[in-house]
Amino acid sequence: MKVAVFSTKAYDRHFLAAANSEAGHHLNFLEARLTDQTVSAADGAEAACIFVNDDAGPRVLEALHRQGVRLVALRSAGFNHVDLAKAKALGMVVARVPEYSPHAVAEHTVALILALNRRIHRAYARVREGNFALDGLLGFDLNGRTVGVIGSGKIGVLVMRIMRGFGCDVLACDPSPSAEAEALGARFVSLPELIEGSDIITLHCPLTPETRHLINAEAIAGMRKGAMLVNTSRGAVIDTRAVIQGLKSGRIGSLALDVYEEEGDLFFENLSDEVIKDDVFARLLTFPNVLITGHQAFFTIDALTAIAETTIANITAFEATGRPLHEISTERVV
Repeated sequence: MKVAVFSTKAYDRHFLAAANSEAGHHLNFLEARLTDQTVSAADGAEAACIFVNDDAGPRVLEALHRQGVRLVALRSAGFNHVDLAKAKALGMVVARVPEYSPHAVAEHTVALILALNRRIHRAYARVREGNFALDGLLGFDLNGRTVGVIGSGKIGVLVMRIMRGFGCDVLACDPSPSAEAEALGARFVSLPELIEGSDIITLHCPLTPETRHLINAEAIAGMRKGAMLVNTSRGAVIDTRAVIQGLKSGRIGSLALDVYEEEGDLFFENLSDEVIKDDVFARLLTFPNVLITGHQAFFTIDALTAIAETTIANITAFEATGRPLHEISTERVV
């Protein structure tokens, strides 16, 4: 099957080629993101394979459909960048990788908590410059602190398990409470209760209309003064401008991000020789109590292997039966 693979880096090509070694699909690796300007590169392909910052909106899907693409294969679990209603109207099938390594994201989340709390990023830079002073590096014991976990899917539950190992109390919030989380000792509460009662708040929910800007000015006003906020889910789950105001007021004591609301023009690229044009993101970088990684939480050998193998399996199943293994149901759209 001919597949146009957008947004590929060297590591994508390596893992996808290995997964495809026996399947034998023709993979056309493209460095460019999928947009309405680059969609013509998929001409002649039967499938388009895309990543989290590719554009699968109505115009792009229409163009893909005209070019003969029947399958959109996502190399991700999230699909908020795909217009499912338009895909359904066009008769296009959308597949995803429902899970790859929840451990990768959960462990990165905890790494951010530890690094931010103990100011490891600042200490590393200081020591390299010969500065061994401890001023400004004061942290706190995790033992006995309360961690609020928003979202009790596999990643959220793993974070709870790890934080319980540190001796933390865990509050959780989810429309569908997890029995596994409760067995770990997590106590499910309302969102306002979680926000008010947590020393650390970490986000592990999908981006939906209901969760967009879930952490907004009102939510921030309800936080404990000096609380830590961590987001490794989707950028738009938090209102970044409101978070900046929370940092300035001291209501948010520290912030760790692996995702960003407008990350499409930033993350996965080397912009070290360029001026960052996003003023909101540039403002975040000025805070000493902010730690940002560039959508790195998923980035382990285990996760990339699973993503590649599931993606190829979806394409192979679609070629054989007309249905991928992990189709996103269009019944969820009108």
